[in-house]
Amino acid sequence: MPTPPILEVNQLTKSFAGVRALVDAKLVVEAGKVHVVMGENGAGKSTLMKVLAGLHTPDSGQILVQGEPLHLRNPHDALRRGIAMIHQELMPFLDLSVAENIGIGREPCRWFPGWIDRAAMHREAETLLARLGVPIDPARRMGDLSVAEMQTVEIVKALGHKASVIIMDEPTTALSAREVTALFQVIEDLKKAGVAIIYISHKMAEIFRVADTITVMRDGRHITTRPAWLLDESELIRLMVGRDPVERAIKKPTPGETALEVRDLESSGKFHNISFTLKRGEILGIAGLMGAGRTELAHAIYGLEPADSGEIRIHGKPTHIPTPAVALAAGIALVGEDRKRHGFVPKMSVRENLTLSSMKRGWIHQRAERALADEQIRAFDIKVSSHDQPVEKLSGGNQQKVVIAKAVLTNPDILILDEPTRGIDIGAKGEIHALITRLARSGMAVLLISSELPELLALSDRLLVMREGELTAELDPLHTTEEEILRHAMPV
Repeated sequence: MPTPPILEVNQLTKSFAGVRALVDAKLVVEAGKVHVVMGENGAGKSTLMKVLAGLHTPDSGQILVQGEPLHLRNPHDALRRGIAMIHQELMPFLDLSVAENIGIGREPCRWFPGWIDRAAMHREAETLLARLGVPIDPARRMGDLSVAEMQTVEIVKALGHKASVIIMDEPTTALSAREVTALFQVIEDLKKAGVAIIYISHKMAEIFRVADTITVMRDGRHITTRPAWLLDESELIRLMVGRDPVERAIKKPTPGETALEVRDLESSGKFHNISFTLKRGEILGIAGLMGAGRTELAHAIYGLEPADSGEIRIHGKPTHIPTPAVALAAGIALVGEDRKRHGFVPKMSVRENLTLSSMKRGWIHQRAERALADEQIRAFDIKVSSHDQPVEKLSGGNQQKVVIAKAVLTNPDILILDEPTRGIDIGAKGEIHALITRLARSGMAVLLISSELPELLALSDRLLVMREGELTAELDPLHTTEEEILRHAMPV
């Protein structure tokens, strides 16, 4: 008698406020395999994963684990049945230590029930962190970690549950190249141990590196499941979007006058001696590894974490920027790398979030606000049931579109984009790329920070490389390679 799949989903349906997120969805996952689930924003990937993780209850359908029906009431039920999920949106306990976050719910006790053996918890955390090759002190407070470090701890936490099925939703989003390599080695080790991995990512090279099987979803429905070796990038994109991919080529004009000039900018322990110019109509890319100081530089220019010394000039005029409010008034907008922390107000509607930074103080003309929001929803192809839908109910990619649209609504002269396509699907990524290009060609000065080298090479007019808080190179994207960029970015 054949062994049943480790996980099977049949005719799963789920609706939210009348919007059908899943329609007779199906999935068959084998032990010791990496099963990649692909689809555009709103395809139903995240909803399906949250059902499997016990976060949502399906309206109908069946979930089987090793042939046995599974009825999940909450995430603890899922963990007890061997299903762990690494979420795209991090959910750490910020005031607890790294070790406490990793061991929460599995705390070792000694002497008496309820007396936690913190030394044993610390040792287990050290062992798990070492397995991923990450030098994070288990005693550190989670709230003091970077986004990438928090992501790493979430991965380690899932590994600690010894699950038979691990769901990884964009697990490499904030990881460095070294950490990604370490993660892929862990995945190989898990496969050898018979663990099944359900993997969601929008990075094509990553997908074809790890996938054994690929399932494509569209509009909440199962489209196809195929062995990874039978698919290539073009066919996968066609299956996801329902049409052949279209290349967008926009001629690059000569940049205009200098919009932003940074002179000898320095922030203790973060970056030093940073100087560059950014012209109107130009996309200036900044490459670098995690910890290179790119985000900290963006925060300094925007007034979130002002620099200790140096000068910022806007259209040739020295400008002191102590706060984001001053930056906005000076014509600078920022789309940060962590949309949940800094990008939107979760409980507010899409309409309110879109217009939050651009509507004038005082009486709000609601008809004008609604019209403005609807215009941005159409322009950015934001998938919503209405402009009154809470932004926390959107998929991660659509939330990111709201954040970018909100920034553009302030009519900035200078737009800083820090990882603007993080968590965005292939189809939407092309739309965002085209949008960024159009904004620059209309005269906006764009500072683009990205960890995806193909993205930087495709969009940038000039490319700066940072390493350990310093600028190490200025390159022509048309006459350089990913290897050359990495040579300038890697510590010596």
